[in-house]
Amino acid sequence: MVHAMKIFFDGGCRPHPVGMELAVVIAGRSTIKRDLGPGTGMDAEWLALIEAMRLAHQNDLTDPVLIGDAVAVIAQANGSVRCPPAYVHHLRVFRALPQPAGRVRIRHVKRTQNLAGIALARLHGR
Repeated sequence: MVHAMKIFFDGGCRPHPVGMELAVVIAGRSTIKRDLGPGTGMDAEWLALIEAMRLAHQNDLTDPVLIGDAVAVIAQANGSVRCPPAYVHHLRVFRALPQPAGRVRIRHVKRTQNLAGIALARLHGR
């Protein structure tokens, strides 16, 4: 088991036909999923957080730190603000996921420090 691994996550929303996309970065390895269908930027951020939690569990990480730049999603997932009704289904999915061992922390970083956001930006030549 790896302890206190940082997992960066970010979601994005592109015009049709791409739609939503996400990236998760663990130990320098990027997982990118595109063509996730229509949705909002908030939907994409939630999907990225959900994918980060899934990968933390799959990789048998202990005490993972999930790091993203979506302040609202992080606050909702941490329970520090109410989740809007339009996104409660994402919160339910997130809470129902198998938990990695130890304590899961969800933290905010600036967009410029989010490795997953940087990975998504590279897809679009930014």
